Amino acid sequence: MGLPRLVCAFLLAACYCCRHATGVPGEEKQPAHTPDLVEAEVGSTALLRCNPSQSSGNFSHVDWFLIHREEQVLIFRVRQGQGRSEPGEYEHRLSLQGSGATLALSQVTPHDERTFLCKSKRPRLPDHYIKLQVYKAPEEPTIQANAVGIHVDRQELREVATCVGRNGFPIPQVIWYKNGRPLQEEENRVHIQSSQIVESSGLYTLQSVLNAQLVKEDKDAQFYCELSYRLPSGNRMKESREVTVPVFYPAEKVWVEVEPVGPLKEGDHVKIRCQTDGNPQPHFTINKQNSSTGEMEEETTDENGILSLEPAQKHHSGLYQCQSLDLETTTILSSDPQELLVNYVSGVRVTPTAPEAQEGDSLTLTCEAESNQDLEFEWLRDKTGQLLGKGPILQLNNLKREAGGRYLCMASVPRVPGLNRTQLVSVGIFGSPWMALKERKVWVQENAVLNLSCEASGHPQPTISWNVNGSATEWNPDPQTVVSTLNVLVTPSLLEMGAECTASNSLGSNTTIFVLKLVTLTTLTPDFSQTTGLSTSTVSPHARGNSTSTEKKLPQPESKGVVIVAVIVCILVLAILGAALYFFYKKGKLPCGHSGKQEITMPPPRKSEFVVEVKSDKLPEEMALLQGSSGDKRAPGDQGEKYIDLRQ
Repeated sequence: MGLPRLVCAFLLAACYCCRHATGVPGEEKQPAHTPDLVEAEVGSTALLRCNPSQSSGNFSHVDWFLIHREEQVLIFRVRQGQGRSEPGEYEHRLSLQGSGATLALSQVTPHDERTFLCKSKRPRLPDHYIKLQVYKAPEEPTIQANAVGIHVDRQELREVATCVGRNGFPIPQVIWYKNGRPLQEEENRVHIQSSQIVESSGLYTLQSVLNAQLVKEDKDAQFYCELSYRLPSGNRMKESREVTVPVFYPAEKVWVEVEPVGPLKEGDHVKIRCQTDGNPQPHFTINKQNSSTGEMEEETTDENGILSLEPAQKHHSGLYQCQSLDLETTTILSSDPQELLVNYVSGVRVTPTAPEAQEGDSLTLTCEAESNQDLEFEWLRDKTGQLLGKGPILQLNNLKREAGGRYLCMASVPRVPGLNRTQLVSVGIFGSPWMALKERKVWVQENAVLNLSCEASGHPQPTISWNVNGSATEWNPDPQTVVSTLNVLVTPSLLEMGAECTASNSLGSNTTIFVLKLVTLTTLTPDFSQTTGLSTSTVSPHARGNSTSTEKKLPQPESKGVVIVAVIVCILVLAILGAALYFFYKKGKLPCGHSGKQEITMPPPRKSEFVVEVKSDKLPEEMALLQGSSGDKRAPGDQGEKYIDLRQ
């Protein structure tokens, strides 16, 4: 029995030695010595040195082999320092460098990652093996998140995202991250499944799928992948963009949201919506408590479940509540009731509603309003905006006519910016009409249409009448003022008698006189360009005149044509005046240059004498300065003309 065992042991030993002597079919034969490692990137040139320790000298007889499936395949010969490639896949990519000890392999590809053998006979050296390691950086990784979403209540791993890295060599390593922290394989929690594809170029495309069981807190989690790879220059890595995955989870609570935030007032555009802490948002209903019955009643919302109050009114105030229905779990949740308060100011009123008083009297105005908040009151003059006082009562003492007009009471809520309401009241001060102007001079042209405007104020409100026939229109700037505009044709009779407007009420009357002046060459003066146009006259609504007032001149629009004519006439008048003075000087009639003094008298003008007329548009109060020292009074129609007698 000992002999068979000895024979069996001998046969096993023989088989083992035979296998290691011949090698395993399909595998490259491993060299007896550890090969040198040479690294190169795809597309670059790799330098294979025959014997780095003995690179000097002339390598005149060298053979280069490729180790392929246990066989040595000749690919290059060196004879007498000249190199020649053998036919095959390396025929056009090999070249000799230097003294023949270095073989250059150009356009390196992933298929070139092999073992090469150098046999040198002259000089005779030991066989030298070289291992070529090829590298290629992958493209930027792409990532695709699960767009369908993941339900947290399902106890199973679901696909979170897929990462792809293309055209790398060798196969890169993939690392997954969540919120900047690397993920590791974890049973029933995290599983990473990777696969690779070999392209025809020999490069690898890596695909990695992250499967995980997510929780509610992962709703905003950021996922990305990282590819780690090596190049001859060192280790490198590339990162994908960050992605989020829709995470679905049931709601646990619901609440009411109101826009805008802060105190609300009547007129605001208010939106009421419901929110939950679940995803997706369930179906909502919005209910409002009936103030009469106390029951919650459903309100009508738009397609997005929003209740719009546009504009908000005080009756929109009350308790609102949201209800949600999860269609998947059929769970109904209700929010806590939330009070909506729409602040308001209404019913602003002033008493007395039509206040009247005599000049010198006192008057008390009282303002009232309704609001759900504390109110503040202010009194303003409507026309000027002047603040007269604060508080619900305005006291007016020692009234004058100027105190008549409209007053404004403003009721506001300081706690709610922009919430205020106003009420106007017109105060009447009894008196006969006031006229904007007592007298007005108007330059006109015959047969032109004249536009005259007359304004009067008083209480009771006056009426206006004209002494001439024409088309008259009226309007009332306020309850105590009336403005009448008359359109009339300028005729000789109108020029002769002029125009008057008379304002009257139960307490008296007052008149504005329009003095019409016909435009001629002899009446044009340099000041004419500053007066009214030829066919219109406008009365200022701000100037006032009573029975003793004087005319107040207002600036009028200029007429360019009249200005030119006026300038020409002035030049002609000055030329004639200069010629006349020179003539008298030559005749010795003027005292210029004489030691004696000669008095110039001003007798009444005669038709046969040469007279220069100088017109003046001075106001009546200014005409007093032109009167003689003897105190002569002029007629009302006299405009204060001056005459200089230039007789021989």
